[in-house]
Amino acid sequence: MGILTMRRFAVILASCGFLAACSGDTWFGDNPTPPLPGKRISILSQTKTLEPDAGSKTSIVLPPPENVPEWPQAGGYPPHSMYHLALGPNLHQAWDANIGAGAEKRRVFMTQPIVAVGKVFAMDAESVASAYDLKDGHRLWKTDLAPEDTGDGSYGGGLAYEEGKLYITNQFAELLALNAADGKILWRRSLPSPVRGAPTVRAGRVLVVTVDNSTLALSTEDGHELWHHNGISEVASMLGGTSPAVDGNTVLTPYSSGELFALRIENGTVQWSEVISSLKRTDQVATLTDIRGLPVVDRGRVFAVGNADIFAAIDLRTGRRIWDKEVGSIQTPWVAGDFIYLVTNGPELACFEAETGQVRWVKPLERWVDEEDKTDRQVWSGPVLASDRLIVVSSVGKAVSFSPYTGEKLGEVELPAGVTIPPIVAGETLLFVTVDGDLIAYR
Repeated sequence: MGILTMRRFAVILASCGFLAACSGDTWFGDNPTPPLPGKRISILSQTKTLEPDAGSKTSIVLPPPENVPEWPQAGGYPPHSMYHLALGPNLHQAWDANIGAGAEKRRVFMTQPIVAVGKVFAMDAESVASAYDLKDGHRLWKTDLAPEDTGDGSYGGGLAYEEGKLYITNQFAELLALNAADGKILWRRSLPSPVRGAPTVRAGRVLVVTVDNSTLALSTEDGHELWHHNGISEVASMLGGTSPAVDGNTVLTPYSSGELFALRIENGTVQWSEVISSLKRTDQVATLTDIRGLPVVDRGRVFAVGNADIFAAIDLRTGRRIWDKEVGSIQTPWVAGDFIYLVTNGPELACFEAETGQVRWVKPLERWVDEEDKTDRQVWSGPVLASDRLIVVSSVGKAVSFSPYTGEKLGEVELPAGVTIPPIVAGETLLFVTVDGDLIAYR
């Protein structure tokens, strides 16, 4: 964690110039054919459009890119603040591997891979975990985690690594610990209800959020329960799950009710709580109050966004709301020094000032799979900030990079299938997992 601590005190002006492209590097190639000219008016008249705030003239200053060798848990490290990661200037596909079953009618692919000790750990849509060499992608081991006689439906779960062990949740209401070296199951524990998000591991505790809005703290040694906290159970919620953030002795746990609780990691005592939900709802989907994006902690502030049109900064110690904006998202905010980047429900990619919440710039993202028919909506995930590039991915199978300083589009690449989970970066390698179960590495 020393890497992340040091970068909090070293916010240095990064070059605003774009890195030059070499032949064949579509990340920095010419923009594709521009859309037809003319003003676009949304047919969803209730959808709120985010606009830049007037008055802010400060330059966008980012920490320098840093080569972080691991991404060991959902969101990177337990606080979920990864700042500015390093990638090479001219990205090309290095390798690809198939991790197993992808999304189908009764299976939804929602598990982000993780990276630790030179390995990529992943889990497919049938709860088969596997490990791959980060250098060349060859498979090291695989382990089927599904209990017997469970069928083939799967809707989530996730992975976390710490000290040689891999902790995995699955849709079958289980927490398992595996030996990260060979994939052997060390222990498995039944949970009171399913978990769709990844675990967070800190201070000898595995922290998970269940589908009925309970937070469980379980021992990393054998999985026995240390404490639990119950939120308000929701009848309806969005598909997918979330993971608690941890900073010091405080656990930030989000629920589908829109509640955000700060709990003591030792015993689960409530320090404060907030509701990340607006009284105004821009559309019917916004009536679902889930906090799907991971909460992020940075320098004494908690940044959290809910589907129901609230993005807020909260004082970590007191729970006082510092600012809020009427914007909804199911993605994780990306905090980088004094600025925050977010993919909104718009869909838009936007830059906010961390101190005030002011909107610096907004870049609309393509909404429809077919812009003429306007039938199926694209789903955008991300962003990740790497070497002066904001990278987002689409459910139609493309990755697009934008300037973090202006929002200008820098380039895009086509992927073999759609991507519905954010990419990750570790060891100067950019990793995607497609809905077909393909793990793809760029460097």
